[in-house]
Amino acid sequence: MKQQSLLARLASGSLVLQILVGIIAGVLLATTAPEAALQVEFLGGLFVGALKAIAPVLVFILVAASIANQKKNAHTQMRPIVMLYLVGTFAAALTAVVMSFLFPTELVLASGAEGATPPQGIAEVLSTLLFQLVDNPVNALMTGNYIGILAWGVGLGIALHHANDTTKMVFSDMSHSVSQMVRFIIRLAPLGIFGLVSGTIAKTGFSALAGYAHLLAVLLGAMAIIALVVNPLIVYVKIRRNPYPLVFQCLRESGVTAFFTRSSAANIPVNMALCEKMKLHEDTYSVSIPLGATINMGGAAITITILTLAAVHTMGIQVDIFTALLLSIVAAVSACGASGVAGGSLLLIPLACSLFGISNDVAMQVVAVGFIIGVIQDAAETALNSSTDVVFTAAACEAAERAEAKANA
Repeated sequence: MKQQSLLARLASGSLVLQILVGIIAGVLLATTAPEAALQVEFLGGLFVGALKAIAPVLVFILVAASIANQKKNAHTQMRPIVMLYLVGTFAAALTAVVMSFLFPTELVLASGAEGATPPQGIAEVLSTLLFQLVDNPVNALMTGNYIGILAWGVGLGIALHHANDTTKMVFSDMSHSVSQMVRFIIRLAPLGIFGLVSGTIAKTGFSALAGYAHLLAVLLGAMAIIALVVNPLIVYVKIRRNPYPLVFQCLRESGVTAFFTRSSAANIPVNMALCEKMKLHEDTYSVSIPLGATINMGGAAITITILTLAAVHTMGIQVDIFTALLLSIVAAVSACGASGVAGGSLLLIPLACSLFGISNDVAMQVVAVGFIIGVIQDAAETALNSSTDVVFTAAACEAAERAEAKANA
């Protein structure tokens, strides 16, 4: 009985507090016993693996079930959410340009990314996105292609909308069952993050980051400005009230987990659970969250822009305001095609560097620098991207509810 009571208390306790304990324990273990820390790293791998495994099934079932059971004349808020995603990503690229001009960075170029194959142009990035739409549904589920999963989920949901109530109920029950599995996996986050922190610090430490401290400071500064200034401003314009309680809740309950998993795709179940906790419309967030993991990439736009302009400053190339604006557009569009996995934005840097005539050899050395600082850069980028998905979804839902209440008054 005592053991059950302890498990019940752990299950109902504050997840954020438990994650904080896991982070501290991981740091302590990695600094005092690095070999033991490497032994528990598998806990992190299991946690991230479980999230990545459940996420495609969750998205497919939830999207199909929510559309199939959608009541007539019910309105989702996808159009304003997509607009917020696009505005937020472009604002992130512009902020990165401003930060790069205020604090220009020169790089000590590295090597080690020669084997990677970056896209050759924006047309290739957009073409890849379009072909992901028509991917085989089984392959989309197996590879975590969320554009394809969304397309097939929406198509199946529309078809099932005209099915009999029993069939719709089966899909509804399946969505609730998968959601229950997600809740169980998320409760394991403290153990998973303990393993991730222990292994990462034990293997890399932070000595490799010291030589790129200035670059990291500019990157993290730009991301902090987006998270704490620009996004709240966009949300305030949308909901006309203090945006910070919403922003801080999303950073705390979505951003922290995303920081350590370093994968927008793996954080989809976490974000959906948070949306459910915030009582947002399931018809809306079941589509907006996986879509945001694919196209809402403000952090990626910052990474692409700042590392590209660092290469430009290193090569001594002069940049005028119009070229910088063009870079912002290219970075924003490219970021929408960035993969939702760790390091997905880095291979888009050569594409942006080509605007300034920088050779692919030099650009790939910049990519290698990105991989060196990736322990921090990619973690912060994912935390910003993933938490913003929930921020903008919640803001659009609240604005719609307020407008509806005003219309009915």
